Amino acid sequence: MGCDGGTIPKRHELVKGPKKVEKVDKNAELAAKWKYCALSQEKLRRPIVSCELGRLYNKDAVIEYLLDKSADRPNAEAVTHIRGTKDIKELNLTDNPVWEGERRNTKGDRYEDIHCGMFICPVVGLEMNGRHRFCYLHSCGCVFSDRALKEVKTEICHKCGDPFQDSDVVVLNGTKEDVEKLREKMEQRRVKAKAKKSKKSKAAESVSTSSEPKDDTQVMVAQNGEGQSGNESSQSVTDAAGPSGSSKGSMASSSSLSASKRSIQEMEEKSEAFKSLFTTHSSAKRTKDQISNWVTHTPYHF
Repeated sequence: MGCDGGTIPKRHELVKGPKKVEKVDKNAELAAKWKYCALSQEKLRRPIVSCELGRLYNKDAVIEYLLDKSADRPNAEAVTHIRGTKDIKELNLTDNPVWEGERRNTKGDRYEDIHCGMFICPVVGLEMNGRHRFCYLHSCGCVFSDRALKEVKTEICHKCGDPFQDSDVVVLNGTKEDVEKLREKMEQRRVKAKAKKSKKSKAAESVSTSSEPKDDTQVMVAQNGEGQSGNESSQSVTDAAGPSGSSKGSMASSSSLSASKRSIQEMEEKSEAFKSLFTTHSSAKRTKDQISNWVTHTPYHF
């Protein structure tokens, strides 16, 4: 039995069988991880940052997410562990000299290498396209291939020279096992950070509480000292005064005031040159002829 035109259909065209499982294109999967932002799905462009789980983001997209977490985003689950800018690290990447940009094959007359990466390892020269294992240092943000760290074993960064530890190595776009290990490290770091903050807060509280009683005791001691000195002085005055202490005290105060108000011109121990410096000296006084009919701002100027 044929169809129009005399064609003979086959069995698989007439009988519907089980659906085939669609396989994910590996090239497309690698390009999505290594060439596009994990949050906004836009092409990666500098500045590029990474979280503690090794995912790549555009810094602008992460900052927009942190400013407005209520906005609907398709891949918001990939950044739920990011609480602030301290949870991300800006990557220090090395450009690939072979990379010619996005519009290198506009005419379509040349071969386009899909696996050509924008960045390379500065030590070995491997391209960061997903075929090779890459990682970055959480201390400085420099990116290297895993092969470079294994072949050249050192505790100093190959690019910037900063020291690092094994716990600072974060795998970029790792497997599920790598992500689980990185998540455990992230939780441990956060627990340590909370413990440090609690210790600092407790130390500050202890310092403040220890300083407060000291101040109070110092104030009390000072007050007691002042009170004792005042009492001693009052007792000495009363003892010296005796029954007629009030009259003698008033006489002493009046004599001290009179001594302080004594004119300099009456002091015999002072010389005439010293006395002439003051306006109370006879040379500073004007006669009737020298007195003018009008008053100036400086009456002693003539």
